[in-house]
Amino acid sequence: MEALRLDWSGGMAKLWTTEAMVRQGLVTTATSQAGTAAVVGWAGSVHDRRTGARALLDAFDRSGAEPPLPTGDFAAVLVYRDRVLLIRDEQARIPLFFRESDGRVSAASTSARSLGDAAELERRYFCRYLTGNLAQQHSELSPFTGVHRVLGGEVVELSAAGRMRGRAALRACRVDGPTAPAPDGLGLSVAGQDLRRALEHAVGRRLGRTTACHVSGGTDSTSVALLAARLLAETAGTSADLVLLAGRFGMGELAGERPYLDEAIEAVRRHAPAAHPVIVEADDVADFDDFQRHAGDPDEPHAHAFRAPFWSRLHADAAELGCDILLTGCGADPVVDTNPLHLHRLARSGRLRELTRQARARAAAGERGVREIVRTHVVQPTLPLVAERVTRLVHRGTVLGGLGNFTRPPWLRPGFARAHGYRAASIAESRFVFGSRPEQSLYDAANYLAAPDPLSWRYAQQHGFFLSHPFLDPEVIATMRHLPADTTSQGGRSKAVLRAAMADLLPPGIHGRTAKIPFNDLYVRGLRAHGDELIDLCRSARHPLIAEMFDVDTLCRAVREAQLGMGDSYSWDRMNGSLALVVWLERLLDQRSPAPGAAVPVIADP
Repeated sequence: MEALRLDWSGGMAKLWTTEAMVRQGLVTTATSQAGTAAVVGWAGSVHDRRTGARALLDAFDRSGAEPPLPTGDFAAVLVYRDRVLLIRDEQARIPLFFRESDGRVSAASTSARSLGDAAELERRYFCRYLTGNLAQQHSELSPFTGVHRVLGGEVVELSAAGRMRGRAALRACRVDGPTAPAPDGLGLSVAGQDLRRALEHAVGRRLGRTTACHVSGGTDSTSVALLAARLLAETAGTSADLVLLAGRFGMGELAGERPYLDEAIEAVRRHAPAAHPVIVEADDVADFDDFQRHAGDPDEPHAHAFRAPFWSRLHADAAELGCDILLTGCGADPVVDTNPLHLHRLARSGRLRELTRQARARAAAGERGVREIVRTHVVQPTLPLVAERVTRLVHRGTVLGGLGNFTRPPWLRPGFARAHGYRAASIAESRFVFGSRPEQSLYDAANYLAAPDPLSWRYAQQHGFFLSHPFLDPEVIATMRHLPADTTSQGGRSKAVLRAAMADLLPPGIHGRTAKIPFNDLYVRGLRAHGDELIDLCRSARHPLIAEMFDVDTLCRAVREAQLGMGDSYSWDRMNGSLALVVWLERLLDQRSPAPGAAVPVIADP
């Protein structure tokens, strides 16, 4: 989707924005004597997007200035008299690409496909994409040769004529966030107060005119919805509305979530009686429904396209009510739960007795073995590629057995992997996920693991809103990053700090939950219904890169194994991503670059 485009004509930069998205408030423009800004999304506050756009323009007015990036979900192009800046926030929800050759940028856009040539694909990108869920959005490569991604938290500086001057990674403003590590022995109640304050700020920055909140009956989404309701209730006379968006199931395992969902909505409406519940009956939805459209239409292949039918059903209903922002509980699991990779820090520092004690407590709380805990959180982060290779050897005989995050999936041809850098990509990905200090790298990786929503971006213009994730707010992450491990680990109980933070608001049934029913029913039902269709799609694929890249028979065997329940979530994710790539390449054969919507010039020739 092309929300804005920057081109050069006659040596002058020309900036265009999509007219419909400007009217919807999804794109904001600002001008001053220094220059012009076009901001997709919001910077600083959803409620006052124009002020945020002006502040961004003013902050980078001076050449060489490197101010901290404001909190927000935005991609921005700033055009000054002597230079052009391309900027994305740290969360990197909204894409931004540029086309470059010989040190000169000829165009920039939120759409990679509009900048690229379908006949010139970047094979290294596909190796990077196939290493796992995190690889795509934090890598500079795009599917198209010569088209590069502006990374999250990055500022790309160009001359007025489009010459590349440099790229710098900036950090976001830590609004009221801690500046130093918290002392050991910090009480749970104090830690809860700090997290509550950070979450309230994060939700407050994201409240719009009509705010929708995902509500599932879990601790995370209910916490966000309750804070939104409280904040709206405190602003007497506000014209802002609250929509509670939920998918409800009447059969299968997910029907067990209904009592919690009802309890969550009742609790929110006690604080905001005018809140409007939108309950979507979802029994007829399955993963992989209309997979060719969901996987084939985005600018890039999207590994989670199989889950799009459920989310698109919910978001379409929210769109009918005119919502301008949708808040989720995504990110809470890795950010505010006990950091399991703290065990790796204990091993590095030689505190083996404490390591053993905490591993036993964690195993008892999760009904897992101590060896499994140590292997997952100590051994694998130390030697991730070796650990995965050993696991694959143990599970010989099946396609999916033992397939982890980084090892080459057996359907990816060895020759293609060698020629286009799969091993280097898997090493780079494992270092990003674990790093030299895995317990800290967890927070960097969480942003890309917890909220993969390129499909929501794809439908933003149609729906009129963007998704946003308060638990991934820089202030929330900074708060949790600085809490000592013994504060977040309370007898192996999950999300102890969040429960303390929300103790006065969460209803008893949700406050005491320790597990949530996963969406396995949707996945199993989807594979049973569409497995043969997916296999036929792979066998009939026409794009020459598919046969060059994949052993199609082996990929089809993987689909059959998944239908029979073999493998695990890691191996299924690898298969799902490969299937999405097959569909994306097939649709690329049939599609031209998408026709842009009606565009309006922000900067034109004088």
